[in-house]
Amino acid sequence: MKILVATGRLAQTTVRAAVQENADVLVLDIDIAAFITPGLLRSSLPAGQYDLILVPGLVSSDFTDLEAECGTRICLGPRHAYDLTPVLSCVSELELSKTIPADEFLSKKMRKDALMRINEHERNARPAFELCGRKIGGSSAMKVMAEIAGATGMSEERLVEKIREFEEKGADVIDLGATMDASIDDIIRSVKIAKSTTKLPVSIDTLNQDLIVAGIESGADLVLSLNSKNIDAVKDAVVEHETAVVIIPDQGDHETLYRNIEYAKDLGIEKIIADPVLDPVGHGIAQSICRYGDFRKKDERTPLFFGVGNVTELIDADSVGVNALLAGIAAELGADVLFTPEHSDKARGSIAELVTASQMMVLARERQSSPKDLGIDLLILKEKRYLPDAEVPEKSILADQKSKWAPDPAGCLRIEISRERGLIIVTHRKATITGTDVCRIITTAIDLGLISQLDHAGYLGKELARAKLAISLGWNYVQDEPFEKTSHSHSGRSETHYAEIGR
Repeated sequence: MKILVATGRLAQTTVRAAVQENADVLVLDIDIAAFITPGLLRSSLPAGQYDLILVPGLVSSDFTDLEAECGTRICLGPRHAYDLTPVLSCVSELELSKTIPADEFLSKKMRKDALMRINEHERNARPAFELCGRKIGGSSAMKVMAEIAGATGMSEERLVEKIREFEEKGADVIDLGATMDASIDDIIRSVKIAKSTTKLPVSIDTLNQDLIVAGIESGADLVLSLNSKNIDAVKDAVVEHETAVVIIPDQGDHETLYRNIEYAKDLGIEKIIADPVLDPVGHGIAQSICRYGDFRKKDERTPLFFGVGNVTELIDADSVGVNALLAGIAAELGADVLFTPEHSDKARGSIAELVTASQMMVLARERQSSPKDLGIDLLILKEKRYLPDAEVPEKSILADQKSKWAPDPAGCLRIEISRERGLIIVTHRKATITGTDVCRIITTAIDLGLISQLDHAGYLGKELARAKLAISLGWNYVQDEPFEKTSHSHSGRSETHYAEIGR
């Protein structure tokens, strides 16, 4: 395919470096490439036939008439010149557009291709066993077990809500955590609610042998935490119902894990997952990782349980990076089940993070590479690549704080957020506005006569943008308060001094 890339004078060096030998470059008589027009391109088109002409992704002109005139497709390239390299490498596979920049199709294609490879890998994987159609162990991807802490003490409505939330986040197994005072009736009720709510495998998490038996007889697909102290009491129920089990070592003696596994096999238990126990940072995490490595050297087949939540819940660090790193370590150790609750606020999102991390490890293993440039990632607060900084003009006016201000006669507005519903809430004495789009909220406020001054509108735009960011990142938001790494114990306060902070 013969391709022509049109650009302006300022970007030509970057464009030529990105294009290399994959296309011809046409530098038009204009500095800023985004301002290219059909007339400018028409007057400079070189002789020769091209199959495709790419104009910068930020161009807003309509090239339909010129396309018909010259008989060559004219489409938007990427918004940023350095993205020309990957775009041109697969341009024949992209559905280019006259209105959507090519880099959007590129990222979608990369993600789509990545997910297709993951699905294909799972279809062809040979597991150690299956639970409700989910492959566990073997060559299958690591599965995420999501614990609902205190599930036995929840109302039916709350438990159903939590199960569906964890399903949406991508959990492969729903684990019901038993409270310390849970009764047999609590276990039976919780398991039955879970089994009627989800098609995912359901596990129960308790050391109490009577509760384990009750859970199995109620339909639990998996039970956690069997060792020499409780296995004899539950063995008949496990064997009869062909329930999968997680075997742990006896307290204080990690070597008993091997003995407990062999004993379980002798009893006729077939679906076994081993848990060498991942310890938290500061309590032997390095030694516990070594235990996982030693186990996998001795036993290459038994699926491994990796308690990621033991670490994320007990470290004041963003869970995204912690989960990604632990998933990578787990993959190298040959782990098969990544266990996590989302018990604390700081660990919210861990399920989805581990699901993505598991997918990344599948792709990295297939490519025999590090988990980067895969089409999917866990970059949340940091950019993979920075755009070039804008040049600061020599002559510019330094912004200054307004020395005098007056409250808007239309009144003040209080801005709050609902993270659970993803809504911004703006309250005025005359009306309350809710929404997710900052521009629509401001427009609605203006239409209702709630804003009458330009500086007030500017202030609200700033605060609404911060509220939107807080929702996106799961942060606290308090009007007029800066984003800080501290917990806000007070509620949002009303707008009283907007002019003082940049109205």
